[in-house]
Amino acid sequence: DNWAFLYAQRLALKQELPLHVCFCLVPKFLEATIRHYRFMLRGLQEVAEECAELNISFHLLLGYAKDVLPTFVVEHGVGGLVTDFSPLRLPRQWVEDVRERLPEDVPFAQVDAHNIVPCWVASPKQEYSARTIRGKIHAQLPEFLTEFPPVVRHPHSPSCPAEPIDWEACYSSLQVDHTVKEVEWATPGTAAGLAVLKSFIAERLKFFSTHRNDPNKAALSNLSPWLHFGQVSTQRAILEVQKHRRTYKDSVDAFVEEAVVRRELAENFCYYNENYDTVQGAYDWAQTTLKLHAKDKRPYLYSLQELEQGTTHDPLWNAAQLQMVQEGKMHGFLRMYWAKKILEWTRSPEEALQFAIYLNDRYELDGRDPNGYGRADALSLCPAGCLWSICGIHDQGWAERAIFGKIRYMNYAGCKRKFDVDQFERRYAPTH
Repeated sequence: DNWAFLYAQRLALKQELPLHVCFCLVPKFLEATIRHYRFMLRGLQEVAEECAELNISFHLLLGYAKDVLPTFVVEHGVGGLVTDFSPLRLPRQWVEDVRERLPEDVPFAQVDAHNIVPCWVASPKQEYSARTIRGKIHAQLPEFLTEFPPVVRHPHSPSCPAEPIDWEACYSSLQVDHTVKEVEWATPGTAAGLAVLKSFIAERLKFFSTHRNDPNKAALSNLSPWLHFGQVSTQRAILEVQKHRRTYKDSVDAFVEEAVVRRELAENFCYYNENYDTVQGAYDWAQTTLKLHAKDKRPYLYSLQELEQGTTHDPLWNAAQLQMVQEGKMHGFLRMYWAKKILEWTRSPEEALQFAIYLNDRYELDGRDPNGYGRADALSLCPAGCLWSICGIHDQGWAERAIFGKIRYMNYAGCKRKFDVDQFERRYAPTH
């Protein structure tokens, strides 16, 4: 279920050439820890096995693409290169670095395989909100939301087989924190991810439209780790969920809104706004209001360490933080509350954003993702939406108040009106 892969195979079949798949394993990526790398690498082992069955060579290259890929292209006489797309700064730089170092006669194509409507097709500019992008995406879904053609067993074998992969060497090449442990609830790989999709449709989809904002109810898809690492395609999830529209129309429509419109809005934001992870990326009204209230007295001030350990005065916030540390996920509704409180309890909007992104990227299995910077609703699939929560991206100005200015406010009492806060706090109470 990968359009870049399918396109590459189509080119290879047309030219009657072998097909190689390369993954360049970088030693570190933003705040990723061993939790994230193990999930990714165990998924890649499944990919390697599938490729072998399809007579496609899978290569795991250790190092940055610019250092290892051009050499590979030359040594293997590669006739063309196809890559996937991410709107984030670092992966875009990787693509640019490879492009500069490739032999001039090797064409290089990029396919947006993880959005349903390709990012640059959905809109040519940064969209203001879900309202402004929704129609553009829905208008193009008939063209792009189609069934995937199958990957076929490749008829053209490479002249020399791929080097066997030393998975242990992969782990020892990493320069990441090993203290953030793997989570038990999420098994890496496509087979496991598709099983989660199946269980969502069978058990939780019927409750999605009514209960997705309640952290105590099992109503979310829980798919975001597999979607983030490309182990399950969003398009596959939508195709399967849509088969149940007649039975659960409201839930299916709500899921499409979250997984397609809101998700692609976040991609649009990161692609067209180079300041997607700083306060400078916010709208002028939001920057102005945050600046006006930057010196307001904070009721509490917490260090990064206090936040990380979940030792604030707020038991709901602590429970949400501990859920993220232990499980690699936080309920979508609480992600908004969590980020907004960081704005309230730190020295400045800049520090709040820095802390929120750091914690999200370090602990969330689906951190380091466009959705972490853009819009966060009570999403089935969305990280903290740090700029939405803290800087009002894709939102409007609200009644002015201390610290927040016109940024949308959330508080403990509001959460109590929405769900049984005590039940959630008991579930994730600190053990010491």
